[in-house]
Amino acid sequence: MNLIKPDADSMDRTYKERDMKSRNTLRIGGASAFWGDSNKGVEQLVHDGDVDVLVFDYLAELTMSILASAKSKNPDLGYATDFVSALASVLPTIAARKTLVLSNAGGMNPQACARALRKLADAAGVSLRIAVVEGDDLLPICKEIQAAGVREMFSGTALPDNLTSLNAYLGAFPIVEALKHGADVVITGRCADSALALAALIHRFDWSAQDYDRLAAGSLVGHILECTTQATGGLFTDWWQVPGWDNMGYPIAECDSEGSFVLSKPVGTGGLIKPLVVSEQMLYEITDPANYLLPDVSCDFTGVTILEAGDNKVRVSGARGHAPTPTYKVSATWRDGYRLSTNLTVVGDNAIQKAQRAAEAIVKRTRKLIKEDGHVDYSEVNIEVLGSEIPSYGAQSHADAREVVVRLSARHSDPVALSILGREVAPMGTAGAPGTTGFSGRPKAQPVFRLFSFLWDKSKVAISIEMDNEHYPVVITTTGQAWAVAAGQRYTSEVLPVGERVVLPLSALAVARSGDKGDVAHVAIIARKPKFAALIGEQITANAVGNWFTHLTRGSVTRYDVPGVHAFNFVLQEALGGGGATSLRNDPLGKTFGQVLLSHPVTVPLGWVSEADTGYPGKLPD
Repeated sequence: MNLIKPDADSMDRTYKERDMKSRNTLRIGGASAFWGDSNKGVEQLVHDGDVDVLVFDYLAELTMSILASAKSKNPDLGYATDFVSALASVLPTIAARKTLVLSNAGGMNPQACARALRKLADAAGVSLRIAVVEGDDLLPICKEIQAAGVREMFSGTALPDNLTSLNAYLGAFPIVEALKHGADVVITGRCADSALALAALIHRFDWSAQDYDRLAAGSLVGHILECTTQATGGLFTDWWQVPGWDNMGYPIAECDSEGSFVLSKPVGTGGLIKPLVVSEQMLYEITDPANYLLPDVSCDFTGVTILEAGDNKVRVSGARGHAPTPTYKVSATWRDGYRLSTNLTVVGDNAIQKAQRAAEAIVKRTRKLIKEDGHVDYSEVNIEVLGSEIPSYGAQSHADAREVVVRLSARHSDPVALSILGREVAPMGTAGAPGTTGFSGRPKAQPVFRLFSFLWDKSKVAISIEMDNEHYPVVITTTGQAWAVAAGQRYTSEVLPVGERVVLPLSALAVARSGDKGDVAHVAIIARKPKFAALIGEQITANAVGNWFTHLTRGSVTRYDVPGVHAFNFVLQEALGGGGATSLRNDPLGKTFGQVLLSHPVTVPLGWVSEADTGYPGKLPD
């Protein structure tokens, strides 16, 4: 184990400086966005970020299923093991600096996570008070929930029996309670991702549960930090402007007592922080920006402003808040059969047609074989010819590709049936089209975990804190009614220049970011300049977006306006083939939707052409 010992003199100097700063501000570093994020971000923030608090986000619905499976096989697992290894080299430093550490790494087994971290700290000779938030796991009251007749919030179906996880999204106040009892590290199971940073701010500035504007502002801090490098230039539309992908800076929010903050990154790191970058992250996966529902507050981000505040710095302010709902969102996962996916590369003239025929032949052949073996037919089959653009762009695709990858996926209730499919892929190397390659062994069936989301009364969730073998109950109270804003246009009409018009791709006027919530795709479109917003709003309507994605979307499309950052948020129902691990698509998470929508044509005044973005210039930053 490589433990980095801090230099005492430099630390004393640093803490005197921090003590002066912390009278009015709190510096929070976003150290992890998911289970699998780089551990180097932790060292970067600790040694070069001068942060007071580190927040680590690890969980997603699929992650909970994986952790539940791990715990069922080994009672000492079921948590995000990366969290413990990430802290290994910096424990002495964070202990000496009294840096708070807040994480949802506990997953399905927060006590095991705490034990592993205590063991590591003891071995390093470091004293840490570690608290665990308990109560999000609702599997022990599953029968009560079923008896209540809960329904899935999107499909309306009943709760299935074979659940693998059942967790409520807890808020910030249980974490605050742990901090009040003197915790140095707080480990939770499922909680709202943004609640980690919000808890630190509530504790530091003594916000109350009714300080709704401040709670919304603090939630925005957490939302910007929760995806780490997505806020510092990762996935930015204008990717060629972003230097240093090999050493991306992790985000730091320096927050004041009202919740406004300056976002930055450690000096000398890669990445890019500017208003368009952070606007993309603000709108990422939040559905209605005027009514973003979180456990502690209902947020309105439509009036948020993001302004330049220096080199790789922006100031974020203007969030508003209202009373939260009396319910928690609960996400359950359940086993629903198995899936198998495989890829083949096909090269040469007519590559698309050859690839499509090869995949269809494999399906036709194996349908006969699995029937002969006594199995029912596949429950679903999906063929995508990647490189043809057909899966993403549909009718707007090009058919002249000479090198493609065909992706064949299938679902079945029995993994044995899928094993037949797995063994019949390789024979296409001799029985199919010329130019076929890319075989990499027989693919194996994987279990499918479906998501089931519903609302559950907060009063029926028993939350407690465990620290130093003591338990402290946490009571969550709700007052008033949750505030809601009807969807609709909030921009005032503007008079556009008259005269000649030209057609450009939407990317000339806007940037985009997209993601998912289950089977729902989210696409944010942010105008490059405020003057472009009215024209975008006039032409990129909900109907226009629905028509653009008609080959992928089966449900409705809703548009929300976000005038503070001159943006629009589109929500596409039933757009991801089931979403997550359920979907057989190459993009089950909606990550490509933003780029696809940026190809939509817009008609603009000729005089705007010189102000529009021309795209990738053919060179990269130093």
